[in-house]
Amino acid sequence: MSIGEYCNREVIIVNRDETVQAAAKLMRQHHVGDVVVVEDRSGVRIPVGIVTDRDIVVEIVATELDQSAITVGDIMAPDLFAVKESADVFESIQYMRRKTVRRLPVVNDEGGLVGILTLDDVLELLSAELLDISKLIKYEQRKEVRHRP
Repeated sequence: MSIGEYCNREVIIVNRDETVQAAAKLMRQHHVGDVVVVEDRSGVRIPVGIVTDRDIVVEIVATELDQSAITVGDIMAPDLFAVKESADVFESIQYMRRKTVRRLPVVNDEGGLVGILTLDDVLELLSAELLDISKLIKYEQRKEVRHRP
């Protein structure tokens, strides 16, 4: 299973020069906890950073800075970790754990943004897999009762 099959393809994006206030409004409008900062390189949207709701609270609100004067480029995480859409699901989960990130942009072979994998997505995927396994166990038990009364 590749991560490209499971990632969320509806990513909220901003440019580096957008204000933190504009990014916060987008997060509220789309009910998400992050925006991916992108640069347009020859028509390809390349992810260069990410800003989370927590970044805004800790960096701007808690320090009482002017959110309409500071850009997302000023507060975005300096090192962006991303994964190719062809990467394996469990490899991607391990990568998130190693890098201690809750959100992981998904890119194509050219480095263009195609989606995002979040901790919520991972939990949903894993819970669905566990549910399937539990159904299999029940099915096997019923099958045994029918064939070996």
